[in-house]
Amino acid sequence: MSLDLQDKYKYKIKNISELKKIKKKLLGKKKMILCHGVFDVVHPGHIRHLIYAKTKADILIVSVTADKFIKKGVYRPHIPEELRALNIAAFEMVDYVMVDKNETPIANINFLKPDFFAKGFEYTSKGLPKATIQESKAVESYGGKMIFTPGDVVYSSSNFLSNFLPKLQMEKLLLLMERNNINFKKLKDTVLNLSKIKVHIVGDIIIDIYTRTSLIGGQVKTPTISVLYQNDDKYIGGAGIVAQHLNSAGANVTFTSVLGDDDLKELTLDHMKKSKIKMNSIIDKTRPTTSKNAIIANGYRVLKVDNLDNQPISKYILDKIIKKIKSTTSDIIIFSDFRHGIFNSDSVKLLTNAINKKTFKSADSQVATRWGNIADFKKFDLITPNEKETRFALADQDSTISELTIKLKEATNFKNLILKLGEKGVFSVSNSNKFDHAFSIPSFVENLIDPVGSGDALLAYSSLVLYKTKSLVMASIIGSIAAACECEKDGNIPIKIEEIVNKINFLEKEANFFNA
Repeated sequence: MSLDLQDKYKYKIKNISELKKIKKKLLGKKKMILCHGVFDVVHPGHIRHLIYAKTKADILIVSVTADKFIKKGVYRPHIPEELRALNIAAFEMVDYVMVDKNETPIANINFLKPDFFAKGFEYTSKGLPKATIQESKAVESYGGKMIFTPGDVVYSSSNFLSNFLPKLQMEKLLLLMERNNINFKKLKDTVLNLSKIKVHIVGDIIIDIYTRTSLIGGQVKTPTISVLYQNDDKYIGGAGIVAQHLNSAGANVTFTSVLGDDDLKELTLDHMKKSKIKMNSIIDKTRPTTSKNAIIANGYRVLKVDNLDNQPISKYILDKIIKKIKSTTSDIIIFSDFRHGIFNSDSVKLLTNAINKKTFKSADSQVATRWGNIADFKKFDLITPNEKETRFALADQDSTISELTIKLKEATNFKNLILKLGEKGVFSVSNSNKFDHAFSIPSFVENLIDPVGSGDALLAYSSLVLYKTKSLVMASIIGSIAAACECEKDGNIPIKIEEIVNKINFLEKEANFFNA
């Protein structure tokens, strides 16, 4: 859609104060009717509803539910409020459109006092819902009338969206970027200018081992699989891969972690030395260096063997980490928590208190069980949990994503949140209980190979970008791109700047095709 065509209809979009003035001019001269809805997908039922409403009055006003109040589905709305308002404004029968900044239309009913308020006939089929009764009372309180439009054919936007999900991701992304004065060049320039940021990462290191085998057979009497060893690959994972992501981005990285006195300690130190990452290795002879060995047979993961100690580190080891935090000068400190000894409810408080107040604080708690708790990390500049981890932390399996995020805000008082939603992308919130600064970013994965480590890539790049730009939108986009790059690799491998730039170039080409 051209900008000229958009401008043709934008004059119809008004705020509530402007509509109040229009009503004052028309008082006693023309009748006004108000319709209200989400209009995520405009279907024939909506059109019939609006046409009928227009026959009952001179002026038809349509109020559109704001994005932040839509709770019909986890990832709704699919179309942002600005575009939904513009869609409705394009109809000839509609005189004015507004985005309702309230959770229900009642406030605007009381403010505008339209002569009529129209609802679809489907609201009468099973008795009036409680909300509709309240709307009716508001209309009748000043002498207005509730109207129900004919319902010989009933349509549902939710059903349409459930059965045929529109491909609106690029349009939503472009609109979000436009809102925040972001273009693809700005994304690339930001990624290319992350060098020399001083980052101190503290967390649990994990050595990820991939042992590849071929299937020989099995035993009849016992559930045993026989495999033939082929080779194995070892990758630095956990907080260690976050350190390497940061290093690949050009940051000046210091890494503090606890290692066992074993061969994997030497592997870790060698990797960090080659990467030119300053390693504060605190040796604990009572525990092994954490490792997780995935046994792969004929391309399938059949078993994972972990060698670790999840007991809390000793006070002696904890004090050493605290000293490293206090003595290390950094722009950013990142806590990468896998609950393998360093972090627990008590240690998080002590470690957080050791951070310089001027230092940007970022944290992630990547756990597969209820033992981890992202809610332990209070007042951080950025936290990046996934949905499951958040539900575990809050003991909440039922709330919508929006509600869940508000509860997490209350529990942690975070400044910025990037909530990871797997293949659905991320949902980000900045400094708002009422979602004035909430938005979603789609997944950018084109060819999923191995999702392991994608959260680490997001944590690293989003932390750098948010510190550099102060823009959660920029951080969420670039962090999501980094995560996508990791998903398209086999093994937990540091993401390079060039890979992110290439992905941005791909998205730019896709956007140009979309707008052609």
